[in-house]
Amino acid sequence: MDIKNQFESTVTYRLIRLEYLIALTVLLYLFISHIDSVRWLPAILLFLYIDLIGYLPGAIAFRRSEDGIIGKKYFVLYNFMHSFATQSTVIALWVLIYGWEWTLLVIPIHLCGDRGLFGNYLKPFSVSFEPSPHPAFVAMQRRIESAPYTARTSQPVE
Repeated sequence: MDIKNQFESTVTYRLIRLEYLIALTVLLYLFISHIDSVRWLPAILLFLYIDLIGYLPGAIAFRRSEDGIIGKKYFVLYNFMHSFATQSTVIALWVLIYGWEWTLLVIPIHLCGDRGLFGNYLKPFSVSFEPSPHPAFVAMQRRIESAPYTARTSQPVE
């Protein structure tokens, strides 16, 4: 992906997931190394609140929807709660109020787990809330991956 081609190939998508898995491994190592310092009730709540606010309402709405179409507010909630920007702010506020603690690692562990283990990133309005292949993307990907290398230039493809 680049600024002019905002999609991932199968290979680049897997490589990005691998990067998140590496980050997840480092975070888990740090968390386990300091497990004696972890306060479990805040850890569980901080880990779960992201999905309780950001995923669960949309998942329920999606399952209740007859056609799979749900309001954009569910996508916004998901993206807001699963954003590193949002969660970094939560961590910063926690540190300002309560001070640093190893418990806070559950937040990036959650986000890196979602991306690395499950392949879930922020959700655009143009796709299903729950993962499902978009026919236009499938067709584009098939066309791009089957094209000879010379067609992959800056020239427009018709």
